[in-house]
Amino acid sequence: MLYSPHGVRRIMRYIHQLDVWPKFIWEHEHIATSLGVVRNRQGRLMGRMEAMGFPLRAEALLQTLTLDVLKSSEIEGEVLDPKQVRSSIARRLGMDIGGIVASDRHIDGVVEMMLDATQNFDKPLTKDRLLGWHACLFPTGHSGMRKIVVGSWRDNSRGPMQIVSGVLGRKRVHFEAPDAARLDLEMKNFLDWFNSATEIDAVLKAGIAHFWFVTIHPFEDGNGRIARAITDMQLARADGSAQRFYSMSVQIRKERNAYYEVLEKTQKNTHMDITAWLEWFLACLDRALSLTESTLAEVFRKAHFWELHPSESFNERQRIIINKLFDGFEGVLTSSKWGKIAKCSQDTALRDILELVEKKILIKNSAGGRSTSYLLRKL
Repeated sequence: MLYSPHGVRRIMRYIHQLDVWPKFIWEHEHIATSLGVVRNRQGRLMGRMEAMGFPLRAEALLQTLTLDVLKSSEIEGEVLDPKQVRSSIARRLGMDIGGIVASDRHIDGVVEMMLDATQNFDKPLTKDRLLGWHACLFPTGHSGMRKIVVGSWRDNSRGPMQIVSGVLGRKRVHFEAPDAARLDLEMKNFLDWFNSATEIDAVLKAGIAHFWFVTIHPFEDGNGRIARAITDMQLARADGSAQRFYSMSVQIRKERNAYYEVLEKTQKNTHMDITAWLEWFLACLDRALSLTESTLAEVFRKAHFWELHPSESFNERQRIIINKLFDGFEGVLTSSKWGKIAKCSQDTALRDILELVEKKILIKNSAGGRSTSYLLRKL
């Protein structure tokens, strides 16, 4: 807040208080290059993934969606169990993976929201759908220990919706959202725009939608996670695919402080120019696409291996073990473990192993040990 020299409180002007809200403007020449780079990266990534076989694409999808759920929650300070998240996603997508574990209803709710946004990206975003997402995020009606209004827009019962930091008596107000009385109209305008065809590039529309939604801040809690789900939904529209192979949430988590800083700065604009936000959004998306190379490194490595070595070159037992080695084999590979996994005798296992050593697929583990063990040779 700002105060006059006489100590009389003056209300900070926020972008949503301007007469021309929400008629956003931006300087296209400042973002054109970044937008072109992002669009090019998206196209190359989608082309690369399409060239992979279905099992590898499914594996990459599961890994990306798992990270997306985990990191979007971490941005809000909530740490979820990775195994539960992965299992919940796999069950809902009908994927047959090993190590499925039970997941609690809170994790299932977060997963359901994210999957509805990305897998049903071509369906209209409606008030009822958003309220359903909010109910999924807070199945107990509580945010931590605090009871909140769930499945409905926020009200004024607790005063104005503010983003604050600091201790009691020395709090800093970073942002104050529109009054609750405005929410029906604000959200109608937002949803009408989001669902309508526009001449705005689909990626730019994702950035605008994210900023617009978090500025309205229609819920008592969960606005950030829902904003990122809306962003993923619009990016899926931009890609024309429900297959998600990159995650904005992973990158925003890495840049959380910068994310909040640029939001606050843009929300305190005295005009409707959101160029600074769009520049940051596109740069963050570009870094998210680049990060895909490392987050999906093992998937790409496996795909490269099978490109170099046709599956017909191996028997079924060898194909099973090679895939398990790529997927993160627990412990070391020995002939006895091979026999148990492939359900064959130890003699057969050893023959399989030595054949792969001869083909330079496996190498002996130099660490030694009581039993001879083997590793995948690096490509």
